[in-house]
Amino acid sequence: MIKVGIVGITGFAGFELLKILSFHKEVSLEYIAARSEINKSVSDIYPQISTYKDKIIEEIDINKIKELDVVFLALPHTVSMEIAKSIYNYVKIIDLSADFRLSDTNTYKKWYKKEHTAKELVDKAVYGLCEINRDKIKNASLIANPGCYATSIILPLAPILEYIDTKDIISDSKSGVSGAGRGLKEGLQFCEVNENFKAYSVANHRHTPEIEEFLNSISQQDIQLTFSPHLLPIQRGILSTIYVKPNRKLTKKEILDIYKSFYDNSLFVRIKSELPSINNVKGTNFCDIGFELDERNNRLIIISVIDNLIKGASGQAVQNMNIMLNLNETEGLIPYPYYP
Repeated sequence: MIKVGIVGITGFAGFELLKILSFHKEVSLEYIAARSEINKSVSDIYPQISTYKDKIIEEIDINKIKELDVVFLALPHTVSMEIAKSIYNYVKIIDLSADFRLSDTNTYKKWYKKEHTAKELVDKAVYGLCEINRDKIKNASLIANPGCYATSIILPLAPILEYIDTKDIISDSKSGVSGAGRGLKEGLQFCEVNENFKAYSVANHRHTPEIEEFLNSISQQDIQLTFSPHLLPIQRGILSTIYVKPNRKLTKKEILDIYKSFYDNSLFVRIKSELPSINNVKGTNFCDIGFELDERNNRLIIISVIDNLIKGASGQAVQNMNIMLNLNETEGLIPYPYYP
């Protein structure tokens, strides 16, 4: 069995990892740790869990992490890098924070307001967008698990970059409240969110440089993205509406064929003939993509949906592990979905 650990078990992503790994036939969860709730059992904070209910939450111990085969770092941005620096040569790392998503540490400092302290690892990290970076992921020791918004925007854009004006891309994205994490924040209280809908971090969201950098790397073109995120009064899920201008005349059938060909071997990306909704993917590792062609205005309008905590975080992290270890890519990732 593969010895696995989770560091950062008390957040939403940590809980999702715990649930997913309880379905996984190839792993043994040897170590769980956090910066809070030390010495409590899993059942103390997650009574829903039965498989690992008696597991005790430990302090973060570098020596114990080094004894694992794989560790998931489900920690806040700017925290993971210090741990990764100490364990890199001993264990495969899948980092769910943003600490290794950007190749330029100056860009990281600009957007995350902190000096990067593990610069020597930045070039060694592989961006873990599974459907596009499989070959690199297979040989990686450090995975930068993509951001949730980034996943919902890159997957629908990647197949069509050569067919659009890459300097005129607009994404209007909406996320459930769990995307902001489990910590207490005034703007995320029930009375602030319920029966409300608002934009935030317009034109300056931290996922913007991540999205542009990766799309630049696969297209070798100058990508310019206008990104407007919004907060939905729901628990989980992201819906991104992306507006692009085709650089040549395309029919709907041609666009559909481009998408289906690109994702022909990707079980977790589903190309839909109708426009998808969040309920179609809630509780799953799927990304559903649909589109409409506005011929009158020469606009292609693409809709993508994901569960932000699964395909946008922990599900994709486990998918990365499966690829790294040459396991079945779907292992542990086909549990029952949530509906309604």
